[in-house]
Amino acid sequence: MRDEPSRDTEGRTGEGPWERVPAMAPAGRAAAGPGRVRPVADPTAPPGGRTVAPSPLDPGAALDPHPVHRRLREEFPLTYDPLLRAWVLSRYADVATALTDPRFTHGHRPGDPACARAHTDVDLGELRSVAERTAFVLARRIAGRERADLVADFCHWLPAGTVAAAVGVPYLDMMRLVRGRAATALAGECGGQIAVREKALASFLGNVLADPDQVAALRDAPAGLVARAWAESLRRDPPVQIAVRRTREDVPVSGGVLPGGSSVALLIGAAGRDPERFREPDRFDPLRDDPHQLTYGPGFCPAVILAGLEAEYAVRALFQAMPRLRLADGFRPAQTGLITRAPRTLVVLPNG
Repeated sequence: MRDEPSRDTEGRTGEGPWERVPAMAPAGRAAAGPGRVRPVADPTAPPGGRTVAPSPLDPGAALDPHPVHRRLREEFPLTYDPLLRAWVLSRYADVATALTDPRFTHGHRPGDPACARAHTDVDLGELRSVAERTAFVLARRIAGRERADLVADFCHWLPAGTVAAAVGVPYLDMMRLVRGRAATALAGECGGQIAVREKALASFLGNVLADPDQVAALRDAPAGLVARAWAESLRRDPPVQIAVRRTREDVPVSGGVLPGGSSVALLIGAAGRDPERFREPDRFDPLRDDPHQLTYGPGFCPAVILAGLEAEYAVRALFQAMPRLRLADGFRPAQTGLITRAPRTLVVLPNG
């Protein structure tokens, strides 16, 4: 199955490697698919009342998908969604299986086995160098401001800047050459996943800055602790909420059997907050003893390496250039989005 970029809730195409989530059905017409969602009796409903599974695309889910995810995990672990035109999996065990089991087709998720065989000449030292250099350049550019938006002024440029530096594009040409599909042409399919890395970095910095204790813990933390915080952010707030796969054969999962040849929507965001897998799953805890994340696979991939290095040097550069960096008074990071999800803004006071 050919890999295509994902789309966010406003129809923009991102550079993510996940297969495209099917379009929503036109208003007033049922989507094609293997069958309608079977109504399930709700014991709390009025006499004669019937309920159906909620959809991850329900109104309001872009602002807060977690109530929908929770209900799907608890009551509808396997359901067909006419809007997604796919079966939906939301429990950690099922989603993790679908991302790794050969009975499902694999997209080009960073770290998938096909990616691991594709890169043999990557200079890790050079990747580290360009990530560090770019992060410190960007941090110094905003250090003297009274206020700044880290999404627009930092997260938006760090992934693009590392790609630019890695392939030898001058910094001043970065805006023109390494946004959108140009990045893929310059750095290959993996290195060009800029939009996903932007969103992941914005969520990571939002999680860190929202808690003064995390700021203090990570200000001068060793790389290992920053890496744990980065992985924890990917678990709690993955940049891509829904990935699509297809079954090669019938597959038993929680709640029933997925028919062979079916499209399957994997709720990465729901799986990462499954209380059957994670204690206090809604809490951001870099020191948790049950860590894991489903955004990136285990194989070697430049995008995975770059994303982790960008997170590490973002923390180091920002706190070194702005020791008193904090969120603006009254501002709290707000995640938004259905397919891809991250804060749109991170308003900070560079000098406290």
